[in-house]
Amino acid sequence: MTQNLLIATRNNKKKKELQSILSTWDVKLLTLDDFEGMPEIEEDGTTFVENAIKKARIIAQLSNCITLADDSGLVVDALGGAPGVYSARFAGLDADDNNNNRKLLDMMKGIAQEQRTARFICVIAVAAPDGLVRTVQGVCEGRIETSGRGEGGFGYDPLFIPEGFQKTFAELNDNEKNRISHRGRALQEAKYLLQVVLGTEG
Repeated sequence: MTQNLLIATRNNKKKKELQSILSTWDVKLLTLDDFEGMPEIEEDGTTFVENAIKKARIIAQLSNCITLADDSGLVVDALGGAPGVYSARFAGLDADDNNNNRKLLDMMKGIAQEQRTARFICVIAVAAPDGLVRTVQGVCEGRIETSGRGEGGFGYDPLFIPEGFQKTFAELNDNEKNRISHRGRALQEAKYLLQVVLGTEG
């Protein structure tokens, strides 16, 4: 029987990415747009874990659905871990991907290739309406390019070259990216947890 899984997001690109990763599962993915009156959850935690748990727990209780929430971002060593939990709003609350990427490139001007190491981190929280919540984490190591390349993906994908590759995330096809991405790895870690919670075989 098809199970509902609510993703605590309105980001259709994120939904598409998760649908691809979970394509073999008998699961119907819902987003916040499928429910009336769902609030935007303020991501005011100091870690990815805090933000993911907060979103998953609140939305699960409001929707009465098993909810998957993630908080993810880019951690750049030369910038002391920035943008980190502020990745989506690095250039300001109203910033878009282009603004954030431009700010990152500006801050990294003059930084040598060997010092441009970075990683994408994704923490996934799965919460049930009764308040039970569990988390897993996925990490993808890489480096920051000196200019944007590629048309795919979203966020910092045009600037991030994963370890062992010469292409940016935005130049990889969906299958390649999902296999190595921080979110893909986190979801692989979350599969057993989801199977137990949803009663679904993946």
